[in-house]
Amino acid sequence: MKKFLVTVLLGSLFFSGCATRGLQEMDANSVNYEMSYQVGIVKRIKPVVIKDNGAGTFVGAITGAVLGSLVGKGRGNTLATLGGGLGGAYVGNQIGKANAQELSVALNDGRNVVVLAKGKDFYVGQRVRIVKHDGRVYSVEAF
Repeated sequence: MKKFLVTVLLGSLFFSGCATRGLQEMDANSVNYEMSYQVGIVKRIKPVVIKDNGAGTFVGAITGAVLGSLVGKGRGNTLATLGGGLGGAYVGNQIGKANAQELSVALNDGRNVVVLAKGKDFYVGQRVRIVKHDGRVYSVEAF
């Protein structure tokens, strides 16, 4: 029964990661709202790392604890479960981090802004479009 549970858990994690590959994800609150955009040119790029929001740590801890519970008996099983949970939390936290770029953009209207963009590689001199709603940036894309 434990092996079945682990197989189902790992399978669901695998397939949930493949569901939206290649598509831009938008916040559910962006539906039925008018958004605006600004166009500008990238003047400077600084690589940054975005911290895990806790989801990676949580999923890693649960997965590690489940896998650890399959090892040993008695006190050894308890220690393996605890160790698996702690190890999984660390690995999940590291995986949950994301590489991003801090872009300094000179807008067409003369203003300068700084935005974070993740999942895409931009270069200095590239024209970009910054999509916003109520001051919140939803996406930065090549234009």
